[in-house]
Amino acid sequence: MSTTIMNRPTAGNPTSRAQGEKILLEGEDGLFTQSWFPICLSSDVPVGTVKGYGFLDGRIIVFRGEDGIANVTSAFCPHLGADLRSGDVVGNTVRCAFHHWNYDGQGRCVATKIGDTPPPSARLYKFVSQERYGIIWAFNGDDPHYDLPDFPYPEEELVFRTVVNGEPNDVDPWIQCANTPDMQHIKALHNITFTQDDPEDIAWTDHSMVYSFSGIHTDGSPVDNVVGIYGTSLYYQTTDYAGRWFGFLNPMGMPRAGSSQNYMVLAARRDMGTPEEVERFLDFVEELERGVVSEDLMVMSSIKFRPGTLTRSDKTLARFFDYMRAYPRAHPSRDFI
Repeated sequence: MSTTIMNRPTAGNPTSRAQGEKILLEGEDGLFTQSWFPICLSSDVPVGTVKGYGFLDGRIIVFRGEDGIANVTSAFCPHLGADLRSGDVVGNTVRCAFHHWNYDGQGRCVATKIGDTPPPSARLYKFVSQERYGIIWAFNGDDPHYDLPDFPYPEEELVFRTVVNGEPNDVDPWIQCANTPDMQHIKALHNITFTQDDPEDIAWTDHSMVYSFSGIHTDGSPVDNVVGIYGTSLYYQTTDYAGRWFGFLNPMGMPRAGSSQNYMVLAARRDMGTPEEVERFLDFVEELERGVVSEDLMVMSSIKFRPGTLTRSDKTLARFFDYMRAYPRAHPSRDFI
């Protein structure tokens, strides 16, 4: 005779999930956060080339003319909509493959193959952009309201390494950024022991949050960290690791709404040894940070993120959720990309 054992909840099932005040996902209302987003590595677009990328809810191009300047514009020719990534670069312009209309770095059509005068409305959307840390960045908005952060040492005193970290994952960049104000996550997932109470002295602005803490890494090394979030897409860190300094950025691009592409910017001081010793140290830092980020991405790959039940240890995380609810959103390139 067989016996059936039924496992029932002892106190009944909840009838609804506890949820905090809603935070809009990227593009949910047709708008996106006004942040600096990495588009590609600088090395991906040599002089005389044009490359196409997904961004926000559409397509953009990056082209670099003879002057060496990387220009970020909408991708579709306003004549009949051909994708300019299939075109080529002529001088300091990008030329559409379909009818050979040429566009300059400001997005203006400056010439047509057959000689017609370019219509004034024949314009691409020109993104505010910059190159820094080996990355080409674009700002979602016409007037950036913050700058990318500096490391505590002049850039000429540092050696940098910038790489793409893995394939895109299916969460908004700000959801990954929420890990930084999440003190429980730092201790539980990354197993870092704090040698102090949870940080209270946190510097908040309308576009950033930064704090410092001391702890013990999983390998037993003492660490003194300054960490933070800039905008909704950039994790910032400087660390004294067992007496050696390094800097780390984890910028997150958005090839489409609900997706993040991770990059890694690693920095070390030139004067810490020979060039070979500095490169070996960067090898160590890259392996260290890839390990940390991989732990996050393991969770991000399947998370159904919604602010829910919080505890007293989530005080900084709750403040970050308020930061996100108030964060400015726009989509000035909507009609172009």
